[in-house]
Amino acid sequence: MSALRRNAGLALGAALTLAFLSAALLSFVWTPYDVADLDIAGRLQAPSAAHWLGTDHFGRDVASMILVGARNSLAVALVAAGLGMLVGVPAGLAAAARRGWLDELVMRTNDLIFAFPSLLLAIMITAVAGPGAVNAIIAIGVFNIPVFARVARGAALSLWTRDYVLAARVAGKGPAAISLQHILPNIAGLLIVQGTIQFSMGVLAEAGLSYVGLGAQPPIPSWGRMLNEAQTMIGFAPWLAIFPGLAVVTTVIGLNLLGDGLRDALDPKLDRSR
Repeated sequence: MSALRRNAGLALGAALTLAFLSAALLSFVWTPYDVADLDIAGRLQAPSAAHWLGTDHFGRDVASMILVGARNSLAVALVAAGLGMLVGVPAGLAAAARRGWLDELVMRTNDLIFAFPSLLLAIMITAVAGPGAVNAIIAIGVFNIPVFARVARGAALSLWTRDYVLAARVAGKGPAAISLQHILPNIAGLLIVQGTIQFSMGVLAEAGLSYVGLGAQPPIPSWGRMLNEAQTMIGFAPWLAIFPGLAVVTTVIGLNLLGDGLRDALDPKLDRSR
C-alpha cells in the first residue's frame, strides 16, 4: 500500500509538472488573447466563456497572462536551479576529493550564504543589481549553489571509502577522474531529486521577487506581480488573486510530489526501510 501511495504521488507530481511545462511551451505559440492588448471597457469581468478566468483592471485576459507567466516563472526557476547545480556540484565534488583548505573554503562560503534567508538574500541581490528576470535568476541561483555543493560533498564523502574507489586510486586515477567516472554517476539520482526541490523553491522565490517588484518587469506577466496587483481588488474581483495563487501552489505541490516520488524510486535503501 505504501508503494502504491508513493507511485501515485510520483505520477500526480509528474502530471502536474508536465501540465505547467506544457502550458509554458504552449504560450510561445498560442494564448486566448494577446497579453499586451488592453480593453478598458471590458475590465474586471468575471470568468466567462469569452474570458475563461476573467479579466484584470486593464481588461487583459487572466488566462493568457497565467500561461505567459508560467513561461517566465518556470524559466527563471529552471535556469536558477541549473546554475546552482552547474557551480555547486563541481565545488562539492572538489571539496570531497581534495579535502584540506579547499574543503574548508567551500564549506565556510556555504555557511556565509546560508546565514541569510534565501528570499532575503535574493531581495538584497536584486535590489543592488536592479530588477529583472536575469538578475532574479542570478539571485536565486546564488542561493542554490551552496545547497548543491553541500549535497554533492556529503554524498561524495560517503563513497570515497568504497572498494571500487580505492581500486581506481590504486590503478592510478586522479581525484578529478574518480569524481567524474565513479562518484558523480552514483550520486546523480540524489542530485536530480535535489534539483526538483530547488526548482520548486525557485518558483516560490521568483513569485516573491515579482510580488515586491524585483522580478520580471512589465509588460511581461508574472504570477507574483499578478498577486500584488490583485491584493487591493480581492474583495470585488477575487479571481485576480485566486487563479495565479493556484498556479503557484499547484506548481510547487507538483514539483514536491515529483521530488518525493523520485527520491523513493531512486533510493532502494529507503524503499526497503519502509
